[in-house]
Amino acid sequence: MKDSIIILCGGGPAPGMNTVVCSVAKTFLSKGYRVIGLHGGYSGLFKKDARYEDIDFYKADAYFNRGGSYLQMSRFKPTDEDFEKNFNLSLFQDNNIKLLVTVGGDDTASTANRIAKFLAAKHYPIQNIHVPKTIDNDLPLPDNAPTFGFNSAKDEGAHVARTAYEDARTSGNWLLISAMGRSAGHLALGIGEATHCPMTIIPEMFNKTEISFDKIIKLALSTIIKRKIMGIDYGTVVVAEGVFHDLKAEDIRATGANLTYDEHGHPELGKISKAVMFNEILDKEFKKLGMKVKTRPVEIGYDVRCQDPIAYDLTYCSELAMGVYELFSRSETGCMVFVDCNGTAKPLYLKDLQQADGKIPPRRVNIEGGTSQNYYKHICHYITPADYEAAKKYVPNPEEYDFVKILGW
Repeated sequence: MKDSIIILCGGGPAPGMNTVVCSVAKTFLSKGYRVIGLHGGYSGLFKKDARYEDIDFYKADAYFNRGGSYLQMSRFKPTDEDFEKNFNLSLFQDNNIKLLVTVGGDDTASTANRIAKFLAAKHYPIQNIHVPKTIDNDLPLPDNAPTFGFNSAKDEGAHVARTAYEDARTSGNWLLISAMGRSAGHLALGIGEATHCPMTIIPEMFNKTEISFDKIIKLALSTIIKRKIMGIDYGTVVVAEGVFHDLKAEDIRATGANLTYDEHGHPELGKISKAVMFNEILDKEFKKLGMKVKTRPVEIGYDVRCQDPIAYDLTYCSELAMGVYELFSRSETGCMVFVDCNGTAKPLYLKDLQQADGKIPPRRVNIEGGTSQNYYKHICHYITPADYEAAKKYVPNPEEYDFVKILGW
């Protein structure tokens, strides 16, 4: 029987999923291996009727440059009991599998590490290599290397935001854009900078003060008022969804936003459009201040996850896939594949990246770094002390809308 490898995809999709899977398949097929694709993410490893299929060259060649994921994905996370009672070892034994390739984000990587430990403890001779992906760009890769999918998502997100900005300019209004990124603001900041958005609000901005809805609203108003002073009655505001997830439940509840709550009383933010919620709350503030500003919500999220990857990710994902083979041939296991700027594949050991709770800490935006600071200093528009007198036409207390004072910078 041929030696085989098996590939699964966990979490949510990102541009380049098919590129990684199909490039891994092409690489290993050329070396004489059988390549098996497992549907359903990790759930397929913990049930006897797993759905899987062979990936041949023709299938890999047809899908490697497409968006989405040919292999159906899942957010299934196995319990300790699953490992002890339901792990489908026969799947590996019956198919002579020598390598498990997992593709996914931080949760998928954490589970990959648990599987690596489990296989080692049971003395099962199966290597395990993880390929890191997330459009949020929040996995801690060396040298600030991006996670695959991020640049493609940013490209499409910037396309949407650029079109929204043109609509704002053409119509003389404001569009409030919410961008995915629960743990970090990389995607929102990338979109904001790429489109010269006059205000981008990300969780990392609040490094010197506690985040609150009042401050988020004042930041948005700061840029709107500043542009009014400049004679500009249009623009966009980009907000990372993580800003809302970092708020206290009582702060969200106090806004009167139309939300459902879980059994613990926490707002179920995943079920609503953050752009719509932000728009509604800001609209109430305009009415309080007697300001006539027309705003519209735009959500950037699921529409950027399954698009076709741009050339950057097509190349990057191909290098990651070839890197999987390089690490496999060096008998590496229990690691993530990392490709440096020269295209050299290196292992990042999952055990070294995890905290005591087993989770991999997110890589957040370096708010003190040049990218962030230059954007906020030179592209953004907001109230400064020089604008106080002119701003009194719109608000009685301009100092409260001073960008630097809001954030304590």
